[in-house]
Amino acid sequence: MVEPTLLGRKRTLFVMAAAPEYGPHLRARFVPLITGIGPVEAALHTGIALARMEAAGSLPDLVVCLGSAGSRRCALGSVHQVGQVSWRDMDASPLGIEPGIVPYLDEPKDLTLETPLGLPVASLSSGGDVVSGAGWDGIDADMVDMETYAVARAARTFGVPLVGLRGVSDGPGELAGAHDWHKLLGYLDGELAKAVDLLAAHYG
Repeated sequence: MVEPTLLGRKRTLFVMAAAPEYGPHLRARFVPLITGIGPVEAALHTGIALARMEAAGSLPDLVVCLGSAGSRRCALGSVHQVGQVSWRDMDASPLGIEPGIVPYLDEPKDLTLETPLGLPVASLSSGGDVVSGAGWDGIDADMVDMETYAVARAARTFGVPLVGLRGVSDGPGELAGAHDWHKLLGYLDGELAKAVDLLAAHYG
């Protein structure tokens, strides 16, 4: 089981989706829970990890979900705090429910996250698809990813605050394959590591 990392005074569970986002700069700072890609894997493995920690009496003080994101508004290579996150796949509108709202769950469409740093704040849309090209036309958030909403729901279930940090790896054009996603991951590894250092100083 992955153990929380001491980040300043906070016992922190770092959560990431996939090994390609976890480069040498981040490796020097923490060992994350790597959930796998997509909302189902993120919810499953984050929930299991937090349940095991709760059973052991060792819930973390903080969860930090970080990695890459796509955006048509934010500059490539930029790093942002996630101010709010929504779930773009959830659509019960035939039942008269606003898209993004989970039926019979007392949660808002947009979950608000902790934003303790001076970094830019952006909204994020999580879902099970890779957004590319014309797919951006239906996105109203600043950035997209596949995991943060799921991690946020798991963290909220256990009463643990969440910080989301995302570096923009790809933009509004068509992705030509996985190599388009990978191109900036090395650079973002260093930039996200700087953000983690800011968090350590903030909570020190």
